[in-house]
Parts: sequence; C-alpha cells; structure tokens
Amino acid sequence: MRHDTGIGRRTFLEGAGLAALLGAVGAKSPLSASSLRQLAQVPDHFDFDEIYDRSGTLSTKWDGARRTFGPQVEVGMGIADMDFRAPPCITRAIAERCTHENWGYIDVPPSLTESIVAWERSRHGVEVDPSMVTLHAGVHSALISGYHAFVPPGAPVLMTTPIYNGFYGSQRFARVVAEESPMVQENGRYSIDWDDFQRRIGRANVFLLCNPQNPTGNCWSQEDLLRLGEICLERRVIVFADEIHSDLVPPGARHTPFASLPNRAVVNNSITFRAVSKTFNLPGLKLAWYYSTNPDLLARIRAHTRADLGTLAVIATEAGLREGHTWLDRLLPYLGENHVVAERAIAEDVPLVKYRAAQGTYLAWLDVGGLAERIGARRIAAEETSRGTAVVTPEQVVQRWLAERARIAVSPGHTFGVGGADHMRMNLATRRALVRQAMDNLAEAAARA
Repeated sequence: MRHDTGIGRRTFLEGAGLAALLGAVGAKSPLSASSLRQLAQVPDHFDFDEIYDRSGTLSTKWDGARRTFGPQVEVGMGIADMDFRAPPCITRAIAERCTHENWGYIDVPPSLTESIVAWERSRHGVEVDPSMVTLHAGVHSALISGYHAFVPPGAPVLMTTPIYNGFYGSQRFARVVAEESPMVQENGRYSIDWDDFQRRIGRANVFLLCNPQNPTGNCWSQEDLLRLGEICLERRVIVFADEIHSDLVPPGARHTPFASLPNRAVVNNSITFRAVSKTFNLPGLKLAWYYSTNPDLLARIRAHTRADLGTLAVIATEAGLREGHTWLDRLLPYLGENHVVAERAIAEDVPLVKYRAAQGTYLAWLDVGGLAERIGARRIAAEETSRGTAVVTPEQVVQRWLAERARIAVSPGHTFGVGGADHMRMNLATRRALVRQAMDNLAEAAARA
C-alpha cells in the first residue's frame, strides 16, 4: 500500500500521471517509467557543450523567435535565459517532489531562508539577517511592491541608461515614471555621467540600480557604488539594488554587492532584490527575495507584499542554493570564454559591428551603428513609419535584418531606454558551437550587406 504522508525518497512514479509533466524537461515524447526513475537519480555530470534542443518546448527564446521572425532562425539569442540543462541537483529535487502527487498549498520551510543567507555569505561575503529576508514571486513583482510603498503615482524613478527593458514595464504597471540618466560610453565601456545624475536625482523618490548592469555588462566598483549611495542618502532617495545577475560574473571580474559597502548609513538607505532565477535558469518557476538592514524600509515594503509561491519554485530554488555551487563554478568560466569568442570573432570578421566583452552577465551589448548605416536602417524605418500606424525604429529594422539574413534572433537596443539606439543585446548563454555559428552567420551576412 502506498504511503501518502511525507515527501522523502521513494520509488519514482508508479503510474503514468507525471509523464507528461516531466516530459517537458527537454524531452520530445512521454518518458517511460524507468526513464523517470533515472531522472530522479540524475548524476552530477555537467556538459555545457551538449547538444540540447529546446525547440518545441514553448521556449520564448526559440519558439517565440521563430514564430515572430520565421523558421529560418538558427540561433535564438534574445530573451535572457540559458540553453543548458538545469543543475542535476534541481532536476533530482523536482523529480523526488513529484512522487507526491498532490499540489496543495505549500508551507514554505524556514530552511529556504537559511539557504538564502548561507548563499549570500559564501558567494558574496554579505551577512544577511534571516529576519530581514522577504520572499516574493519574482524580482519584477517585488519591485512593484517597492514602488507602491515609496513612489507616489506619477512620480519618477531614476535609472542610469541603457538599462534592462523589463524595468519600464514594471514601472508602467505601478504607475510611476522612468527618469533616465544616460551613461557615458568610451571604448565599449560605460560610466555614470555624474553631473547629469546629480541634476536628475532631486526629482526622484527611488534610484533603481542594476548591478551588474543589464545590458551593458558593467560590474560597478565599490567607489562608484559608494558615490551613488552617498548622493542618494544626501538627497533622501532610496536605493533599490537589483542584483539578479550578481552570481553570473566570470573569473577576472568582481561583483560588489550594494549591501557590502563600508558606509552603514548608505547601506541602511537601500533594499536589495535578488533571485537565482538567472543563476540556475529558473525564470519559469518564479521565486525571488528582497532584504535590507533597515527595519523601517522593510516594514513599508512588506505592507505591499503578497507572495503566493509555487511548490516547485521553492523546491528547485532551495536545491540550487544548497547544492548548486559546483555547477555554477564550472559554468562561469564557460560563459566568460563565450564572451571572449564573440569579442574576438566580431573584431576579426565583422567590422560593421563593435563589441567589448562584458564584465558580468551572459549578455553581449553590440554596437551595430555601422551595420545600421550600411543597410539604410534609418531610411527604411522612416518609410515604414510613414506608411503605417506604429513607429518603426532603426533597431527593429536591424533586428529583422539579422533574423532574415544572419538567421539569429537578438533584442533591439531602443527598448533599453536612452542610449540604446544603434545597439542590439545578444544572449551568449548557449553552447559554444552555437555562439560560433552565430558569429559566422553574422560575418557572412554583414559581408554581403
């Protein structure tokens, strides 16, 4: 007789009820019972060069790109998720939990918060008080809670741009306004325009820091972060530090958490927003957290927080935090080399495009101004805008051209705010053979432009 209480290790899936559910983990047909048992015991083997096809799995990055641009797209490099298998520890944990075929409300265990605290300490050297950690269903929804707490409708949130395009959607939802301070670019590296930042900061209630910066790849120095924090403290502007990419910094670069700054008053004027959804490629499971050293700030944002967490999100996140260190340690140099491969290939073979390897994230911020000029993107955009009802940007023209001619899908720079013109964001979190294929396709298409 089957024992129905508890969710410990047991024979995996006696019936076929979960075959369809777990078949979505990369499989193209329902798995056999024996295969499902093996899935629950998947070994710790990491092969980031493995051919792992995500087509036909409702992947936004792949299926969505082909639905938008056509079946000729060979390499999906748009939305920011990874093409690798999940860490084996996460697959094992999900498979084991699925042996309990009931999906009622989950009593989130204290061990999840303990795992978060241990991760922040071991990976980033930050001591976080467990009582100051609040779980949420995602960084976007957590930021919206913060806007509701600290920013009146119609008031501005300051950001240094270009910046992650999803922030604009969250701000529109919260009925706040983006105040953009364009960064300065020199030799492919971005820095803060301090004079402009000082001019704009007085209009804002919150400064939204992206650290590391998406899409530029900046890993902000302690000096820069202190200066930002001191300005915000002086002007009574709260810092929201989005550090969702903080775990994805390849060897040779360094992430400085805002909460690690030596000025305690600056740190007390901030809330840090975190997740391992980028770290372990779990964005489809929806779990994040925020923390602060300031109980007054926490009380205000918590009053606007409701997090209904999914069971598998809790299980997967804790498994990654507890057992995913080795997988991540092997992933980071692989991602770093992908940046180098792309930088070298573009410098050698694609003179119309410029790229300097990012310090952090797995995202490449490409300067495509030369390519846009060569293909007449501005003229085409103006003509299409005059004939239609919507504004067409030169970046959309380049995006479409790359999908049709180079057979790669990337994200258009204009969506990343002021400073995004003449740029594309390319996701390099895929096997190296696909990065090289994308570079070859880009070089061939650009040579024929």
